Amino acid sequence: MKDKSKNRNQISRRRILPILGGTLLLPLFGFTQASSEEVDISKEEYETLLKPDGTTVKVKVSALKKSKVVKKNISNTSLLSWLGKKM
Repeated sequence: MKDKSKNRNQISRRRILPILGGTLLLPLFGFTQASSEEVDISKEEYETLLKPDGTTVKVKVSALKKSKVVKKNISNTSLLSWLGKKM
């Protein structure tokens, strides 16, 4: 009877190796939390706009709301002249 109680309190390699292996795998799970700045950046909305040279640019929607409209309704010919295209 004394032998059984000694085995329960005794720590063997078979008991330590799974625990050690499990603790070595913990960093691979990535339990870190994202900072609030990273979350705010991902929530910002962007809109794609056209530049005069014909390339597209992503602009923040908040910057568009603060901007001033120079000419609201333009014709196709004035847009093509602004782009530098000849008809």
